[in-house]
Amino acid sequence: MVFPPGARADDWPSRPIRFVVPYPPGGPTDILGRVAAQRAGTRLPQPVVVENRAGAGGSIGAEAVARAAPDGATFLVNASAHVIVPHMIRVPYDAMADFAPVTQIASVPLILVVTPSLPVRSVGELLAYARANPGKLAYASSSNGGAPHLAGEMFKLLAGVDLQHIPYRGSGQALPDLVAGNVQLMFDSAASSADLLREGRLRPLAVTTDARIPAFPDLPTIAEAGVPGYAISTWYGIWAPAQTPDAIVNRMQQAVAEGLAAPEAAERLAALGAIPVAETPDRFGAFLRSEWTRYAALVRDARIKAD
Repeated sequence: MVFPPGARADDWPSRPIRFVVPYPPGGPTDILGRVAAQRAGTRLPQPVVVENRAGAGGSIGAEAVARAAPDGATFLVNASAHVIVPHMIRVPYDAMADFAPVTQIASVPLILVVTPSLPVRSVGELLAYARANPGKLAYASSSNGGAPHLAGEMFKLLAGVDLQHIPYRGSGQALPDLVAGNVQLMFDSAASSADLLREGRLRPLAVTTDARIPAFPDLPTIAEAGVPGYAISTWYGIWAPAQTPDAIVNRMQQAVAEGLAAPEAAERLAALGAIPVAETPDRFGAFLRSEWTRYAALVRDARIKAD
């Protein structure tokens, strides 16, 4: 590969690196992006700083990275919405062709939780209740187009139940309504629901992953509990602009992987309910292609709309 000016692998990085997070500060993408940036910075001769460029469902920040010079100075940190939202709305970039995959940072399992006032204690009881009361149950999500939204639509499709979708601006706004019973269920990250679960203010029914998770070993998967084929989680990754030299992409992946392997990073991720991944660019690219195809089919089959 021909290196663009200023992007020689032997002198990279010669200046601070930007991780662009296309959402406001404080959310899970921002938090995980800052963990990855801080830890990668300990393995590189230049610091890695986070820049929040929020708006338009994440497309403003993503477009800025897609149009940035492929010189190793700018990277995108995004969630699984990166390969979901383009199937729902028009975005000003090609989510696959305009970016070079660097690495997946982590995967975060979701938990199906219900308000304690709902008279169900298992997925089977929830399905029976939903079928007896079609359209009367509402599930909250942290946004349109994110994995929690898609988790609900996948549940509706595979289980054959009628639920209303109520999107919020983040889990922090949705959870109080769930506790109060204004909405009845939610597919939420373990990290944001953990305190409410410990206090008994929410009731967990199952995890959305294809295997049980260490943090909640007694919770069945939704597939185990009566919805065969169900599996979904939120994941977070790093991309560079397309045409960024392979040597730079590989060095950044190595820096992130080494940084996240440190005990303090593992403890931080565990506190967020995140499972570190830090895979190679090739493996992340293959994973992205699989997820792109899977979500395209889900958005089509479930007739998911952005509004």
